[in-house]
Amino acid sequence: MTQMNDDSLAARRRFLCGSVRVAALGMPLWAGVVRASTSDTRSLSMVHLHTGERVELVYAQGAQYVDPALQELNHFLRDHYSGDVGVIDPQVFDQLHAIQRALGTERSFEIISGYRCPATNANLRSTRGGGVAKTSLHMQGRAIDLRLPGVPLRALRDAALSLRAGGVGYYANDQFVHLDTGRVRNW
Repeated sequence: MTQMNDDSLAARRRFLCGSVRVAALGMPLWAGVVRASTSDTRSLSMVHLHTGERVELVYAQGAQYVDPALQELNHFLRDHYSGDVGVIDPQVFDQLHAIQRALGTERSFEIISGYRCPATNANLRSTRGGGVAKTSLHMQGRAIDLRLPGVPLRALRDAALSLRAGGVGYYANDQFVHLDTGRVRNW
């Protein structure tokens, strides 16, 4: 029988622990491995108001993003009009995680809009009275419109502004906050 070094044994334990979670809980293998391997993880929970879909996952471990989780988030935040899937900037997720920590909540974000394909953006521009930017960062996967149940909209906006991590739009009448990874600005 061959001997295994400590790194191989640790990797095997993580794999087996993840496999047990998959069997027992129906969790994706990568989520179990990430949860079992470190406490330095970043996770998110969201519900999409247009599709009714929910997602709860670990998207980063330490300085590394979890690729299967990013792929799942890209699909979750797809253009709900066309079904097109874009690539969402992981810094958007870091902003959401930081906002939850600043507000001291683990509630699920309610998503209104994530990625938008150019055709959807043009259509919304022509039907929404100019409230959609011609070069919207939604088309680049760098913006998200959302709210956080149980948290006053102003508090969500203020937490986002405190990050100074990009643009923050406050839409009190429509009950959502826009976040993006563009230059720091607010409206």
